[in-house]
Amino acid sequence: MTIATPTVTDLLLRLRDDDDHGILFEDKKIPWSEHVALSADLAAGLATLFDPAAPRHVGVLLDNVPEFSLLLGAAALGGSVVVGLNTTRRGEALAGDIARADCQVVVADSSTVELLDGLDLGGVRVLTVDSPDWTNLLAAHRGSAVPDRVAAGDDLFMLIFTSGTSGNPKAVRVTHKMVAGPGRMLADRFELSAADTTYASMPLFHSGAVMACWAIALAVGGNFALRRKFSASGFLPDVRRFGATFAHYVGKPLAYVLATPERADDADNPLKVVYGNEGSASAIAEFARRFAVRVVDGFGSTEGGVLISRPPGTPPGALGPLPAGIAVLDPDDGTPCPIAEFDDNGHITNADKATGELVNTAGTGSFAGYYKNPEAEAERVRDGQYWSGDLGYVDADGYVYFAGRSSGWMRVDGENLGTAPIENIVSRHPQVVEAAAYAVPDPQVGDRVAVALVVADGFDVDEFAEFLTSQPDLGPKQVPTVIRVSADLPKTATYKVLGRSLSAQRWNSPDPTWFRAAGTTSFVPVTAELAAKLDAELDR
Repeated sequence: MTIATPTVTDLLLRLRDDDDHGILFEDKKIPWSEHVALSADLAAGLATLFDPAAPRHVGVLLDNVPEFSLLLGAAALGGSVVVGLNTTRRGEALAGDIARADCQVVVADSSTVELLDGLDLGGVRVLTVDSPDWTNLLAAHRGSAVPDRVAAGDDLFMLIFTSGTSGNPKAVRVTHKMVAGPGRMLADRFELSAADTTYASMPLFHSGAVMACWAIALAVGGNFALRRKFSASGFLPDVRRFGATFAHYVGKPLAYVLATPERADDADNPLKVVYGNEGSASAIAEFARRFAVRVVDGFGSTEGGVLISRPPGTPPGALGPLPAGIAVLDPDDGTPCPIAEFDDNGHITNADKATGELVNTAGTGSFAGYYKNPEAEAERVRDGQYWSGDLGYVDADGYVYFAGRSSGWMRVDGENLGTAPIENIVSRHPQVVEAAAYAVPDPQVGDRVAVALVVADGFDVDEFAEFLTSQPDLGPKQVPTVIRVSADLPKTATYKVLGRSLSAQRWNSPDPTWFRAAGTTSFVPVTAELAAKLDAELDR
């Protein structure tokens, strides 16, 4: 039976008699038939814990374990709302997320429940999935019937917090259609069926793993393979063990897997499609070559206000053709930005004018608002249009390029620069595993460009400086003044770099750091004396 506008409930109930496919986790398999029955039991159990006068919100503080999927199933069947709690949040920040989302219950396990120690949760009930309380709750409601309710596409299904790369995370209202719709659409787009296995190693408390992986498995009735936490070295063994034909990523995982030693048999794997967003052009191409798989990188956010697809033939580095109803507008006056112009070397010559904010001028897309945060919502929706906070520019052929986030603007020598083009160029260096561009203050006015790198063994700063000067599309104002080499970069749980943390440290980093003075091309190590001198210049 074809469902024109499915809800998550619709997709789940189609699997209630499926004994052949289900959840794959470590050495166990939970058939969909058992999953649906357990979801109904859990929905009935949770209903006994809710205060009927308060929102039926369940905070989930778990890694990727089967119980997370059961809680999603219970929400689909029983009408509760899953609140994805970030397992990298700590202390009062985590307690604040729980409070702002009006959680009545928080579900954890014996490892994550420790994050709640000493926190004042205001009477919120805490359940751990590996305790007798959980087992008894399910046992007391074993064999419960599916609740007699009909979900609608606009019904609230989840609250998913934004990554928080620029300030406190906001709870995005995620409706049934925002989950079920992408699941069905992506399944059709990639021609997936019940014979396919989707693999999720990105956290289920974030939208990507739910909308672009879990929902696909529901839509086609295939297997859904779970990894507790992403592992670069464990990626290919998992793919082979589970028979995964589809995998999802967000951010840098492609680069992390590529950093593992290459083997002659890497292409011997069942993968057909790897889908995600924010992969670099070089990582996408190399991953496709090495593992003989189609890699598709899209562009969007949890909010769903602006979505851009990358069809075949899209130029390297471009997000895809600018869709109808999406425009690049000047964030100050709302006027359309001019077409990007490039010199013979491919360097954009009018970035300051051509770069603007990606705006859905036709409406708000699937954005259903932020939970109890009208100020943040007003920042996104202005005059009926959705302002994404993402920067881009469009070439003469209509292809749009990502230039960073509005919070990551740099003002260098009177020109506005985005971080993404700099990161893309720097990432071409064969020993750069990961790169993040960010602003450090200039003692005169505005900013200087800094880059933080994760590199392979044998990286040489002098050779890297020569590499920078040889890149024809790296403009003179884009050349870094500060280079920092780190073992890892500060990130959100979905592998997005926290640029504000890097900017706050400036050149005062515990990692090896180099500085290039104005008018020179070489870098010198930042000693304590040099750091003090730079600080003093800034203070003056």
